[in-house]
Amino acid sequence: MASFTLLCGECGARYGEREVRYVCPGCASRQIAGGPTRGVLRVEISALPARWPVCRIHDLHALAAFLPVASPGSIPPLPVGGTPLLAAPRLRHELAMPHLWVKDDTRNPSGSTKDRASLLVVAKAVEYGLDTIVCASTGNAATALACVAAAAGLRAVVFVPAAAPPAKLVQMASYGATLVPIAGTYDEAFELSVAASERFGWYNRNTAYNPFTVEGKKTAALEIAADLAPEVPDAIVVPTGDGVIVAGIAKGFADLARAGLVQRVPRLIAVQPEGSAAIARALRDGAAAITPVAGAASVADSLVVGAPRNAIMALGDIRASGGTGVIVDDGAILAAIRRLAGTTGVFAEPAAAAALAGLAVALDEGVVSRDERIVLLVTGTGLKDVAAAARTARIPAPVAPDLDAVERFLRQT
Repeated sequence: MASFTLLCGECGARYGEREVRYVCPGCASRQIAGGPTRGVLRVEISALPARWPVCRIHDLHALAAFLPVASPGSIPPLPVGGTPLLAAPRLRHELAMPHLWVKDDTRNPSGSTKDRASLLVVAKAVEYGLDTIVCASTGNAATALACVAAAAGLRAVVFVPAAAPPAKLVQMASYGATLVPIAGTYDEAFELSVAASERFGWYNRNTAYNPFTVEGKKTAALEIAADLAPEVPDAIVVPTGDGVIVAGIAKGFADLARAGLVQRVPRLIAVQPEGSAAIARALRDGAAAITPVAGAASVADSLVVGAPRNAIMALGDIRASGGTGVIVDDGAILAAIRRLAGTTGVFAEPAAAAALAGLAVALDEGVVSRDERIVLLVTGTGLKDVAAAARTARIPAPVAPDLDAVERFLRQT
């Protein structure tokens, strides 16, 4: 079994696995309703591997030695992770960025990066002998939990805003999850799911609240580093909502640096939509804490959160990396869906396409340069929100089934 402890990023208190399940008790006592989660714990594995795993062609099972699991047998039988790092030559040419890469996490089983966190949380539930896992989500985390829980034979209960994209709700229901649509916001669903887990004794997967969510998402960083070794990215552009994915990327590179497998860590560029940009604004303003966004909204539903739950850890990690935040508007996000698909073959949902939109802003603002080695983390498939992509896609009127009509049509296009 990988020996590990849980370290509070705020007060530095250290706990054994059996002492605390979710957050640091002392810091959690200072929790403010509607604010970032206090006392988020970080996993610290005692002895990390001193050599690279074979992870280019494998899934997260190949990374078990880097994870806080009793054995690879705890991990559900689902091919999560092992997603490709694409060179994307056409996009490189268009942007004059010869060292640009696209990490295509749309290829995970449920279609998003969130599968990585869910796989590890479900593995821990299996180890603890628990049969029901609950989470709150804007859509992808709930879908991921439903998917992985189905593979493991566990029950998933998911709280989501009723306004989540229909495709995501259909996914959750199809996987057999108990779907609880909330006539309210993600933040309200989050609080309700925590209360439900306390009342009914369910294991809670909520982002940041469960320390293994950051740990699961660090695996994307391990794969990026292994694929580029011995080189290291100069910067990674990360779509950011609650701040767990960006913290996971930071944790992955921190572990690799501690193991001596990389000599430096990349700058982290957090991308947020202008209608939900609490973390990015705090970074840009030099603020010590975020200011929650009342009425947060964006076409990028996966990034919409008024009070990012992992804001404290995310702000610290991004600043420590020398990175920053960028803010993009919804029009740029929608345009990026089509551009990313048309130049790389990767069809992304709005939140994932925000990485490309954010890269454009980062270039304009001098946050990154065109000759640097940059990785875009593309976090979710466009099939999760086809309606959003349809807002910029041109679907022609029907053409008569006649070759002359086709020829006339082609001359007009």
